[in-house]
Amino acid sequence: MNKAITDGLVLMPPPFSAGLNLWSREDGTPGSGSYQGQPNAALVTNDQDFGSCLELQKTEATQKLRSFAQTPIQPGLYLRVTARVKAVSGNLPSVRIAAWAGDVSGQNVATVPQTGPAVTLTAYGQVVTVSAIISPANRTGVDLPWSLQTVYAHVGLDLTGANGGVVRIDDIEVEDVTNIFIRKLMDWVDVRDFGALGDGTTNDAPAFLAADAAAQGREILVPSGVFRLNSDVTINSRIRFEGTLSMPANRKLTLTRNFDLDTYGQAFGSELEGFKRALQALFFFTDYVTLDLSGRRVELTEPIDVAALAGITSFSSRRVVRNGSLNAVAGPAWTTEEVTSVATYSAAANTTLTGVANVANIPVGALVIGTGVGREVYVTAKNVGAGTLTISQPLYGAVGTRTYTFRRFKYMLDFSGFELLSRFELEDIEFNCQGIGSGVMLPMSGSTQRFMSCTFNRPLDRGISSAGTGCQGMFVDMCQFLSNEQSVPAVDRTTIAMNVQANDTKLRNNRIVRFAHFAIMNGTGHLIHANHFFQGDNTTAGVRRAGLVFTQTNVSTVVTGNYIDNCFIEWGKEHDSAPEENGEFSFGGLNIVGNVFISSSTSTAFRWIVIKPYGPGHFLSGFTLSANSFRSFGVVIDRVEMVDTSFATLDFTRSRNVRVEGNSFNNVTQWIINPVQVTHTQNTAAETWNVSAGGFVPFGGRIRQVQAVAPEGIITNASNAARYVFPYAVPGTGAGGNEAQLRWGEAVKGKALVTMRMDVPA
Repeated sequence: MNKAITDGLVLMPPPFSAGLNLWSREDGTPGSGSYQGQPNAALVTNDQDFGSCLELQKTEATQKLRSFAQTPIQPGLYLRVTARVKAVSGNLPSVRIAAWAGDVSGQNVATVPQTGPAVTLTAYGQVVTVSAIISPANRTGVDLPWSLQTVYAHVGLDLTGANGGVVRIDDIEVEDVTNIFIRKLMDWVDVRDFGALGDGTTNDAPAFLAADAAAQGREILVPSGVFRLNSDVTINSRIRFEGTLSMPANRKLTLTRNFDLDTYGQAFGSELEGFKRALQALFFFTDYVTLDLSGRRVELTEPIDVAALAGITSFSSRRVVRNGSLNAVAGPAWTTEEVTSVATYSAAANTTLTGVANVANIPVGALVIGTGVGREVYVTAKNVGAGTLTISQPLYGAVGTRTYTFRRFKYMLDFSGFELLSRFELEDIEFNCQGIGSGVMLPMSGSTQRFMSCTFNRPLDRGISSAGTGCQGMFVDMCQFLSNEQSVPAVDRTTIAMNVQANDTKLRNNRIVRFAHFAIMNGTGHLIHANHFFQGDNTTAGVRRAGLVFTQTNVSTVVTGNYIDNCFIEWGKEHDSAPEENGEFSFGGLNIVGNVFISSSTSTAFRWIVIKPYGPGHFLSGFTLSANSFRSFGVVIDRVEMVDTSFATLDFTRSRNVRVEGNSFNNVTQWIINPVQVTHTQNTAAETWNVSAGGFVPFGGRIRQVQAVAPEGIITNASNAARYVFPYAVPGTGAGGNEAQLRWGEAVKGKALVTMRMDVPA
């Protein structure tokens, strides 16, 4: 940089040959005395060293020489004033560069230094060069650090020391030396200046670390080339990449000031490798908890095994990946692994398969498929030496030896290599599976994973899978699950949006479109709120599948405010090696409140609430169905609920704490309610009145209690004489147990409002 060239600045004072009237013997300000006609100053035209020059005899204590010309001073401008001097005769003086500092009003800025370092002349005829650098910048190397108040200078020199000596002075030069300071002026340092070669083979890690240490707030520049880093490198300064890096897979690059996908993608020459390296660093970098994908899309040519990438199997600090898209690219790495093997199952060790043939080839995280196996049972561990597999849930009907299929889906982000991972969050991420792979496999154990505002677009098999208990306390909020089977009839679909193996999950404000199932849910304590899941198809009178599936009896779960469209809630016990009732909590703790249930183009046999006992003896014990709206379009369905008796039915003689009330029914033939209120009219006098609850009893249950009998009008005998008697009740009569008898003690007739219950309130 040279402002004399770029800005047209006139920096040089006039040569002495132009006239001594242009040179001041004072400060160079207008009106000060010049050297024109002074007896101690003369112009020499033929000096052997200088050619034309000024010969000056020192007659004052400080003999000043200043140019009347104004040399401009500007921010960012560094001027070097240089004078060549030699002693001719007499006493040997000292010489120093000097300049008068002027402000915009022509006044001297007295607060700034105006003389440079002095040099003493030691011999006659010896040429001595003196110089000083002037700049408004107070930097090392600036001899006269002036302020922004100074706008021009009268440059020159001073002779100090003993009087009487004669010196000759060559023309004084002023030059722009800003280039000397250019490195200090730049806001970056170059790794090549610290020894980096960028040849792709030499270990440049020490040079990167040295550049980082020297940057001191400036940015690091990685110029063109391929820079090999053979060790872990942490850069604490801002960094910019024109070249790229190569590193061993087990070495980590941590960019503390540029922790985002843009920078990592530039560093490694591809967004995929950059994403992997940034994700790797996320588990070791403590200053940041969030990896920002910079709103970019990363093309995944293969599943990412996050634990293998990170090199750890346990992590419990909060980490977040957010703001981007992961896009599956077709290739052999996404092919589902499928192994068929014979194994033995015993209810005594109900999460273990023994005698497993070909056990070494069965991958951990594989889905277990076979007769007597419930949905979403996964392999969580294997012991090749013992020939055993550990599975995530018991099997309801698989005791003995049989053949199983193990199917290992491939996930865009696979966390199953973590034995423990907690508090990992994915926020505003699109998993664009494109029918090529699945979304996310959760860790084997851990808690409070969180999915926020994510989209799972066309997963091949699963959106979110939990093979173990890594779903404990999981949050899934404001996400979209868009099926890869939109045009497939519901009965033929195989994809599942998600499953849960543990407790206390929160599924809220999600939208789920045309999967086989929204969620297969084991565990208890779930909150399922304000989701919209619809699983219809274009088939006339089509078969529908369950949206929510609860796989154990006592769920302690609230399902509220959801839009449940062309699918149903199924409640069973498929994850139990002893599915019969044997003293444990039976079907209870489920509260279905304030939901909108819709169906269209279904058969009349469609139901929205299905209880499926996998063994005998079970009963309802704490169930609420209230304030819901049921509506069918295009067909009038028989009723809204049923018991699936494929394996067993419910024992309605043990029902307790069942509340079904405040629901609305549209295009539903049989409404349901509990307690049931029936107005019974007895036209013929009888001692026993048989009062029927009809089909109003939920799930076709039996009447266990008569809560109230309120006669309407006069109770009379056959002669129409008023009788003031009151009956006792016998519940559970009739062929289906849905009637109660009122026994009056004598034959009477009349009308009564009878309140009956299918349960006994505790």
